[in-house]
Amino acid sequence: MTLHPPLEVSAREAAGIHYLHVNGRLTIGEPSEHLCDFTQNLLNQGARKMVVNLNDIPQIDSSGISALVKLSISLARKGGGLHLICGPGRVRDALTVTRLVEAIPTFDNEVAATAGF
Repeated sequence: MTLHPPLEVSAREAAGIHYLHVNGRLTIGEPSEHLCDFTQNLLNQGARKMVVNLNDIPQIDSSGISALVKLSISLARKGGGLHLICGPGRVRDALTVTRLVEAIPTFDNEVAATAGF
């Protein structure tokens, strides 16, 4: 069994937008649960707009995609929104194949993701 480093999530807030940087595999089990818990805490503190940077995610599976969908729905119900940052590569391909890029605005960089709000 190969051990992978834990998922790391950091956040900063500017002008009412919470910017999350996610680093590590976003897969079934603890990584997806960690992201859900982290974002739920931000929602409970009043966050309504989030930009999640996925550029340092080497792998995402259906559980990771589900965590992003749940977050997007939760934010929309509270009148907010979710934008993703994800450049070309395996993760962007997974988001495209699952058509998530059509449901959640996905950008190549933070400037574009912020302007989208």
